[in-house]
Amino acid sequence: DRLKDLLELLPEHDLPEDLKSKHCKRCVVVGSGGILHGLELGHLLNQFDIVIRLNDAPVQGYTDHVGNKTTIRMTYPEGAPVSEHEYPPASLFVAVLFKRVDFSWLQAMLKNETL
Repeated sequence: DRLKDLLELLPEHDLPEDLKSKHCKRCVVVGSGGILHGLELGHLLNQFDIVIRLNDAPVQGYTDHVGNKTTIRMTYPEGAPVSEHEYPPASLFVAVLFKRVDFSWLQAMLKNETL
């Protein structure tokens, strides 16, 4: 019931048009483990149609290694970027919710409450 109530607070919307129109022929998932550091694959990663980044791994300062394109950022609430400047306007943020506290986070975000 709580989840249903929270979902009712969300604005109804679909994926952004530019994301829906992509056929997702070439997608890449970039994790946050640091394994790309030093490999200078940023230019290659930027060539993918969709770049999905996990957690809050930094991009700025590491673009030579991890690229600078972010289509979708997926993370748990505790890994969500703190600053609004860390949310590129052209990317989609996906919160992965599964713990009770995650739903408290969602409620706080939707109702502009303090956690």
